[in-house]
Amino acid sequence: MAETRTLRNFASPADIIKTVLVLIGTVVVAASGFNLLKANTLSQVPTTLLAIVWGVSFVVLIFYSLNLLAQIFPTKIYNKIVPYIFIGPAVLIMGWYLFLPTLRSLMLSFMDKSSTKFVWFANYKYLFTDRSMLVSIRNTLIWLVLGTGFSVLIGLLVAILAERSYIEKGAKTFVFLPMSISLVGAGVIFKFMYSAKFGGAEQIGLLNSIVTSLGFAPQNWLGKAPWNNLFLIAIFVWLQTGFAMVVLSAALKAVPEEMLEAARIDGAGEFTTLVKIVIPNIRASIISVSTTILLAALKCFDIVYSMTNGMFGTEVLASQQYKQMFTFQNYGRGSAIAILILIGVSPVIYYNLKEFHNKEAFK
Repeated sequence: MAETRTLRNFASPADIIKTVLVLIGTVVVAASGFNLLKANTLSQVPTTLLAIVWGVSFVVLIFYSLNLLAQIFPTKIYNKIVPYIFIGPAVLIMGWYLFLPTLRSLMLSFMDKSSTKFVWFANYKYLFTDRSMLVSIRNTLIWLVLGTGFSVLIGLLVAILAERSYIEKGAKTFVFLPMSISLVGAGVIFKFMYSAKFGGAEQIGLLNSIVTSLGFAPQNWLGKAPWNNLFLIAIFVWLQTGFAMVVLSAALKAVPEEMLEAARIDGAGEFTTLVKIVIPNIRASIISVSTTILLAALKCFDIVYSMTNGMFGTEVLASQQYKQMFTFQNYGRGSAIAILILIGVSPVIYYNLKEFHNKEAFK
């Protein structure tokens, strides 16, 4: 009797018993490992090793046991459900860590400070009527436009100029290095650069040292709104330019050289070639970089928190959310700000998903 996968209709009793035992073993491994890690009775190194071994084993057992469970059904049903076996755990995990918290935040956004009574749209009314929130929304829009725009523009210029330079590798490495610095670390560095001393004291900040050496009075760069936002955005641009440069540089190298040579032969100048040939060919990469940096700018709070803590008119939505949630412990307003940020992110995510879907590889 030839029982191949394509002819199988029913699982044998031995296969069913094996599946049940594997499922029980998976549950036992999951529960015992979780309880042992939760008890925290081991030292750091054994706990780390246990987490790695248990995590890998648990994942393998999940897929193996689910596959055995699917094999109990007839072949036609098996072929339909087996793809969901592989994407199911990932979808469940993503739902647990992303979808459910989003629903909870949405619910909390309609409740009061203590999350015990519904106030409906009072928190959203606060977002668009409170002066400090309006300043935060304005600053966030400035971050989105200037932070994203300058990061992409400078990254593109550096990628174009470095490609034609004999120090291409060194220049690109130098521009990319800030990417290895955290946002808080960059904030601390620039806080010293923007430092101001008054009353004739010696300047330790780079900018004020230059200003005073030229005979001018020192400036409180971080205390003058709205210009202080530009100095904070400069830090973000310094960090993100390297990312934009790397991606756009790779895209530039993919532009057909024959097309560029043909344009030059036809008399097109460098600027015309850049605008009409190079940029259209790397349009997809520019959009991808822009949306990525846009999302980073929308949720950037580290620089503001480490530099000014939102004072002097530098609050953004992300820093306001942090303060409402963890400083003022107003979970209703904090959740409402989180939903507002999510609404701002959603069109960008939708556009990216639409672009990915339209790619030839996904058709």
